[in-house]
Amino acid sequence: MQFSAVELVGYVASALVVASLAMTSVVRLRVVSLVGSLVFVVYGALLPSIPIILTNAAVALLNIWFLRKEFSPTRDLGAVPIASDAPFLLDFLRSHDADIRTFHPGFQPPDAGDFVLLLTRDGLPAGALIGTPEGDVLRLRADYVMHAYRDSRIGTWLYRSGTKVFTDAGFTTLTTVPATEALRHYLLGVGFVQQGEELVLDLHP
Repeated sequence: MQFSAVELVGYVASALVVASLAMTSVVRLRVVSLVGSLVFVVYGALLPSIPIILTNAAVALLNIWFLRKEFSPTRDLGAVPIASDAPFLLDFLRSHDADIRTFHPGFQPPDAGDFVLLLTRDGLPAGALIGTPEGDVLRLRADYVMHAYRDSRIGTWLYRSGTKVFTDAGFTTLTTVPATEALRHYLLGVGFVQQGEELVLDLHP
């Protein structure tokens, strides 16, 4: 079976749209969908078909709008202190236990004295941070963001412009010993520095 060049463009566009629906990351879904819609615009122009062009141009603009919102410095990200034994928190951690353990193999639920943050995106739960206070030092035990939001730069926000949630609680330093290379790479990328076996983030302005 042979395909014309125009048909191949259409098949590529269709494959990209289908692939976007398989993405678990919101950002990747939008990016792949954007590329697919742009290829469909090209396909519509080659046919030519005005309905295909208009529909997919609209889809492309919507994807661009959502991606712009996703990476906007004013996007709605938050970190809210929550009790270590809050039923909602414990249920959230249980439901994501397997995913959490890919970064924290020895993960244990928070203890009574732990400092815990519920990380949010657009007002909805997106992750959790658990640390053990030692004076003005917070030793991180877990830093988890749901797969769908890992490209949303929640960590970049939390450890840079969002550090007030830590300083308001009396902490001047965050420290941790990452259990996986992926976690170490992530923390170094958001501002932690290597000090011996530990990664350290100074919260002083």
